[in-house]
Amino acid sequence: MHFFSSSKRLGIVGGGQLGKMLLYTAQKWDIHTAVLDPQADASAAPYTHDFVQGDLMDFDAVYNFGTTVDLLTFEIENINIEALKQLEAEGKTIYPQPKVLEIIQDKTIQKEFYQKNNIPTAAFQIYASVEDLKLDVLNGKRSFPFVWKAPKMGYDGFGVRVVKNNLDLEGLAPGRCLVEELIPYQTELSVVVCRNPEGMYRSYPVVEMEFHPTANQVEYVLCPARIPEKMAAKAQKLAAQVSEAFGHVGLLAVEMFLTENGELYVNEVAPRPHNSGHYSIEAAVTDQFEQHLRAVLNLPLGDTKSLAAAVMVNLVGHPDHEGPVHYQNMDHLLTLNGVTPHIYGKKHTRPFRKMGHVNVIDSNIHQARKQAEEIKKIVQVISK
Repeated sequence: MHFFSSSKRLGIVGGGQLGKMLLYTAQKWDIHTAVLDPQADASAAPYTHDFVQGDLMDFDAVYNFGTTVDLLTFEIENINIEALKQLEAEGKTIYPQPKVLEIIQDKTIQKEFYQKNNIPTAAFQIYASVEDLKLDVLNGKRSFPFVWKAPKMGYDGFGVRVVKNNLDLEGLAPGRCLVEELIPYQTELSVVVCRNPEGMYRSYPVVEMEFHPTANQVEYVLCPARIPEKMAAKAQKLAAQVSEAFGHVGLLAVEMFLTENGELYVNEVAPRPHNSGHYSIEAAVTDQFEQHLRAVLNLPLGDTKSLAAAVMVNLVGHPDHEGPVHYQNMDHLLTLNGVTPHIYGKKHTRPFRKMGHVNVIDSNIHQARKQAEEIKKIVQVISK
């Protein structure tokens, strides 16, 4: 499907920061775009040719949007899957494919997929209700600690909880749930992989993720990961296995645990640009957003090699602030060499809301990590 020098339209479902950053490449290549998002002031809204406001979980909103474009992709998993399947049945090209998204949307189905495809993952059990889980705890069939996950709609730490005692158990949302064995991991890793429709495959370097202890969301991403080369090669091989099993088109971020005894377990995947790939905007030959568009447009994939060591710092809303956003000390940030801020354009901040990120580039990963920590202290996302 030829998008250059044509009137063809690329549709993006979701207009958050990932959609906004996908538009960087689309604008560079002069590709006509349309974006669907429920928020009138979505981050991507000012930067697309056509913006449509609509509920991503509503069949008619997604279906009607899809009929107006030539190719459909997305920057979020929470989409009405039946609308996507109907569009595909009518001949609409959608990447990543609806069958891939359908597996990933539900964490219980995702875990069963890993089990079926011999992909190492934490031991798990699916419960029809939290009451059934409580009964297993009461009868001694389930002991603390363990990880509880809501099957759907979880993101950035929401819908995930480490359950350590009965008090934690009482705070869980009702309904069907996934319970996983708590893995004693050394670090969390991610590998972003990409495929185009012809099966061409590229993998980015292994990155290391450090999480905020309270918000349970990524705070720092380090590339390359501070692990031995043999372990990095093992993580790359596992990510390739996962990618092959899904047979996806576009990006797939494969998150995994590295245990203290050197074992790797796949945690979750995301079929879209991912927080763990943001470093690539400044630090890779081809950033993840361009790579995703190359894949879904069936173009040759770009070089994923890193140009330098990099650390990505998430800028999130201060835990004590909510309201119109103010970025404190940004002027100081701009005096630092090798430091590039990316502001998402969200007008209101709230505790731990992702508002932007900063990429720190250096020849030394340890120096970049040190500077990233200083930036985290200096730049505050507050309200005034």
